[in-house]
Amino acid sequence: MASSNKSSSAGGGFSDKMKNMTDTNLLLTITIVVFFAMYIGAILFQGKGFLKPQTFFNILNANAALIIVSCGMSIVMITGGIDISVGGVTALVSMCCAVYLDYKGGNVFVSLLIALSIGLAFGAVQGFLVAYLDIQPFIVTLAGMFFARGMTTIVNSNPFNVQNEAFVALKNTRIVVPGMGSVNKLGKYVNAYVEIGVIVAIIIVVLFFCILRWSKLGRKFYAVGGNSQSALMLGINVRKTKFLSHLICGLLAGIGGYVYFLHVGSGAPSHASGMEMNAIASSIIGGTMLTGGVGNIIGTFFGVLSLSTIQNIVSSAGFEEAWWTGITIAAMLCLFLVVQSIVMARKKRALKVKVD
Repeated sequence: MASSNKSSSAGGGFSDKMKNMTDTNLLLTITIVVFFAMYIGAILFQGKGFLKPQTFFNILNANAALIIVSCGMSIVMITGGIDISVGGVTALVSMCCAVYLDYKGGNVFVSLLIALSIGLAFGAVQGFLVAYLDIQPFIVTLAGMFFARGMTTIVNSNPFNVQNEAFVALKNTRIVVPGMGSVNKLGKYVNAYVEIGVIVAIIIVVLFFCILRWSKLGRKFYAVGGNSQSALMLGINVRKTKFLSHLICGLLAGIGGYVYFLHVGSGAPSHASGMEMNAIASSIIGGTMLTGGVGNIIGTFFGVLSLSTIQNIVSSAGFEEAWWTGITIAAMLCLFLVVQSIVMARKKRALKVKVD
């Protein structure tokens, strides 16, 4: 009898913890659990390739730009907006920097300034149109996407690799991760490494996690996304907050564009095709709700990793065709949208109980 009481109290304690968990933390927990479940499943069923630390680092190397861009997307989505121009901005940044370095004999530092300027320009213009002219963010950023793609082709319509020596040296820089190497088939020890872009992405994730969690600006983003009218009554400048969210998203698209450029080392009109959809998908999988007011940058980080891991699993299983990856991602999105709807229903019930 005593043991029964103990088990029921333990179960009740766990249930209480789940009820007291905020929507953001609950969705974050689900995302992290799903990622580790997928990765462990890949190790068990797809062979030892996933067991090598370099496999995980390769996922980071290939998706550093997407991590940065998705952080900006999450901030906009937390405030109740969206930005589908980020893929076009990434392609434009890559092409402009490539043309400047190769055709104009430019230097790496100025090319970075060009990337930041392009991102800030898109963020400022789109933020102004959304926040101060009350135009729907989807329409504004759709126009921004078409404009960026068109400008990319105008700058240069032919794909080419950058030969600038300073840039190539920076692109080929590898940061060794001590103690994480592995022995290859020839019996030679190979060091594990990450690219510079991964370090930049991790810094941005940590920085914006801290901003959203502990700064006034972060609290304003959540307040505006949760209920803009209530935020206005609390004295929050809703227009300025929305503008800043788009400005930050544009800035991160510029940084992400340069990290993407560092990874591919070329300029092409087709670069970053579909990146905006992957950023939205990563944010949703990471627990950012389309309705606004709920989201977490750490969740977005794991959302990107989950998206890439499922792509690797599908590819390793022998399904090389692109549609299998698309179908799998669609299934994941549906799963997380269902989870989000359950969270919303939970929230409404809690509010109803409080009112009653």
